[in-house]
Amino acid sequence: MNDRTLYLFSSAASPVFDVARVVEEAQADGWDVCLGLTPTAARWLAGSLDGLAALTGHPVRWDHLLPGQPDAWPEPDAIVVAPATFNTVNRWALGFTDTWLVGVVAEGIGKRIPMAVMPCVNSAYAAHPRFDLSLEILRGAGVRVLYGEGGFVPYEPGGEDPAAYPWRTALDAVADVFRPV
Repeated sequence: MNDRTLYLFSSAASPVFDVARVVEEAQADGWDVCLGLTPTAARWLAGSLDGLAALTGHPVRWDHLLPGQPDAWPEPDAIVVAPATFNTVNRWALGFTDTWLVGVVAEGIGKRIPMAVMPCVNSAYAAHPRFDLSLEILRGAGVRVLYGEGGFVPYEPGGEDPAAYPWRTALDAVADVFRPV
């Protein structure tokens, strides 16, 4: 049984279609994995959600619980957000918590939960001045940002290669940021 809990949070970018393999890798690394998605990523994976829940042993989450509804997830020891879209990165940095996933990671900063984020954006999005500022805000808040050399390098618009997304880098970073109590 894995005694460390990892929240693996994914946005709607094409590497999300490989998330089952990534869950298995994280489990092999000793993590109890809880999978959270943005609403669009959940829609993309709608046909796989039951299988992903069976794989993790936890319901896949993408929306807020109803008031009074018990949470079936254990508390996280670490969180990795990958792939993180332009939208997810900017909303997190700005504190816009209108989605469940961004609310959890925004609160995670205040709870001092070890977190890593690896964007998945094209070079046109990456050129927007808000993006670099958002990454700096997250770094300043203690989030490990895996962007540029040694992390995710933006691709040209229309040139995305989902197989090239460095998932292992994200999992290794989570292991690096995890600090047992």
